[in-house]
Amino acid sequence: MEIGKIPNKLLEENVLSKIKPTREEIIVGAAIGEDCGIIDFGENICVVSTDPITGATKDIARLAVHISCNDVASSGVDPIAILLTILAPEGTKIEEISQLIEEAKKTASSLNVEIIGGHTEISQAVNRMVISTTCIGKGKKELMVTSHGAKVGDHVIMTKWAGLEGSAILANDREEQLTSVINRELIDEAKSYMNHISVVAEGRISGKVGVTAMHDVTEGGLLGAIWEIAKASKVGIKIWEENIPISKATKAICNYYKIDPLRLISSGVMLITTNKSEELLEAFNKEGIKATIIGKVIKGQSVLVNKGIETPINPPDSDELFKVV
Repeated sequence: MEIGKIPNKLLEENVLSKIKPTREEIIVGAAIGEDCGIIDFGENICVVSTDPITGATKDIARLAVHISCNDVASSGVDPIAILLTILAPEGTKIEEISQLIEEAKKTASSLNVEIIGGHTEISQAVNRMVISTTCIGKGKKELMVTSHGAKVGDHVIMTKWAGLEGSAILANDREEQLTSVINRELIDEAKSYMNHISVVAEGRISGKVGVTAMHDVTEGGLLGAIWEIAKASKVGIKIWEENIPISKATKAICNYYKIDPLRLISSGVMLITTNKSEELLEAFNKEGIKATIIGKVIKGQSVLVNKGIETPINPPDSDELFKVV
């Protein structure tokens, strides 16, 4: 198999089919396109998500906290606690682990999230640092949002710009290589995208306004997330390519590495379906969050429209990032 997440067909057949929920407290279990498990606690719900960092070498503790908190935020609730697992290769110095914890704590504190435990180990099973986080969120049941609620006629909104995380990772990890081929200003801009990885604010705002589905854009990029929401909701989604915001820095990096920004890992981007687009865009604007209507929910197959030509949106393959790292 290719590097990256297991293809959805294999995942369904070999993993998800074996772990169907049986307890009545489980509102949302493991499924294609769902970011989180959701447990019924009466008036409140407990939202849980877990993720590793495997495609980056710098800022990994910062990324690890953000990606799990982003998943929980995509359910419309606030993340409150993190469990952090660190697997470090032989030869790792204690100062390196201490620095990771400081970075994770600083990031968690900026989100008002507590690190409440985890596991730290030196292991021959890894050849570089691997961090995995589990995030726990709490919220009111009536505010719950899933990935499977998109309705025909909804607008599709994305925040920020496509390829955000992937271009930030490449600008940081491949800075020396990129310096000889891309303007210094664009490299610095892409590096700064690490400051925009969180979608906790987007999740909180969307939960209050009321949306039909949310999904933070991770491996597989924007088109992968679109396919996953459509799959989970049993609908189609039509996307107008000219509406998708892509920064100059991301375009330059993707052009150099010959990778597709629409299929590049994009934590920091929230994908939303809603029948309250005007109200939601106004709420985002008040908080200084860039948001764009890029399509609508339809019946039938999901398609990407470019100059009037429709191309089917297929299940995500291995993320474009893994063609480079």
